[in-house]
Amino acid sequence: MNSSSRDWYLASMSPNTKGDKYAWLDPSSLYSNPKTFNALLDDLIAPFDANEIDVVSGLDAMGFVLGAAIATRLQKGFLPVRKAGKIPVDTTVVTFTNYSGRTQDMELRKPAFRPQTRVLLVDQWIETGGTMDASIRLVEGQDGIVAGLVAVCIEENEKTNALRQKYKCSSAVLPGSALQQQCNQQTLESFADFRPELVFP
Repeated sequence: MNSSSRDWYLASMSPNTKGDKYAWLDPSSLYSNPKTFNALLDDLIAPFDANEIDVVSGLDAMGFVLGAAIATRLQKGFLPVRKAGKIPVDTTVVTFTNYSGRTQDMELRKPAFRPQTRVLLVDQWIETGGTMDASIRLVEGQDGIVAGLVAVCIEENEKTNALRQKYKCSSAVLPGSALQQQCNQQTLESFADFRPELVFP
């Protein structure tokens, strides 16, 4: 698919206005408009066969939004992967380094599913790959099968490229596109014309 067919809704993503302590953009600005949100969901689920997925898992926190929406579209259950210390039952825990360079723990209820359950992992954005890698380890550590990885964008680096090679991936920002190159540089040309009211429903 030509990336230009997706650029119209990806231009709804907001630039950072608060400085370096925050992510460089806010993809969630395209969720509030039904046309942009549904177009995003259509593209993200297109590569997958619902019959090859048993459950959809969203990553804490913004992966909950996309994950729950995709689970509903595919008529599957939803399983959250949480930041450590949130789940009041037995869990498995893994440690990872997040996109800001901080060490964190992620956890998954134990048991979360039967062995060989096929899990589709969903996050809002994959920047360094650390959070997604931790989630993969949690799923595979309970003998689950990673059915695929989904995000609005998967930025390109050594770790994320390895994830693309090993797992079936779907992203709204297409690899090799001009928009992918902009995301790798953590800026979008559409920021120059962005106005919040343009994305209002």
